[in-house]
Amino acid sequence: MIRVCLAGATGWAGAALARGISRTQDLQVVGAVSRRYAGQNLGDVLDIPNANCVIAASAEDALSNSCDVFVEYTKPEAAKANIRAALQHGAHVVIGTSGLTDDDLAEIDIWAREYQRGVLAVGNFSLTVFVLNKCAELAARYLQQYEIIDYAHDDKKDSPSGTVRELTYRLSQIHPPKLTIPLEETQGPTEVRGATMNGIQVHSLRLPGYVISVEAIFGGLGDRLSIRYDAGSSAESYVDGALLAIRKVRTFVGLKRGLDSVMDL
Repeated sequence: MIRVCLAGATGWAGAALARGISRTQDLQVVGAVSRRYAGQNLGDVLDIPNANCVIAASAEDALSNSCDVFVEYTKPEAAKANIRAALQHGAHVVIGTSGLTDDDLAEIDIWAREYQRGVLAVGNFSLTVFVLNKCAELAARYLQQYEIIDYAHDDKKDSPSGTVRELTYRLSQIHPPKLTIPLEETQGPTEVRGATMNGIQVHSLRLPGYVISVEAIFGGLGDRLSIRYDAGSSAESYVDGALLAIRKVRTFVGLKRGLDSVMDL
């Protein structure tokens, strides 16, 4: 039985994962973090009969109960402290929180190696996003020019989303796009060309009506290719990938990025 501590257990994605864990035979939630519901029973809050643990107000409190894997599903401003606390308590870590930078992940990798634990950072647990990433990587090998549009709900604070951060990192490992007109030669405000992330132009929209969407647009000579992902209103699409991450994170030391890094491909 893999014992799981879930930070952000009552949130949109965390609650779906808690319910997903309750349906398995090899995973068990033994700790949960939610400031709003601290002191209450997780099973009562989420109506899960077999999720019998008291919700803690902080990761430090929740980690007083020993666990094998700590799942970080809170906010970027709290994530690094939570992750370090989990590693110090001997847990492996799965990161679902968006907003962490490449520098943040590099620092977390150092901590993971120091404590000889595995950390798996996944920008988006959806298997559909996994396919998006692979298709975009293939396109980038053949098409020199591309940009990314990042869509999300109007109250999402981090820009771009973790999904797009991971995509830009992956595509930058192949090659950054070539700009016909360098940014410094733009006539008008440079900001309208988007933000440069890992050498790639990213345009973030934050509007009601969106959940998470990503569009990678590749331009060719006389044609173009658009590869797009749209999340639905349910967090269920993230559950299977998160369960896979929990099961796999104990098999290595250090930090890995993306579900494909632990999938048998």
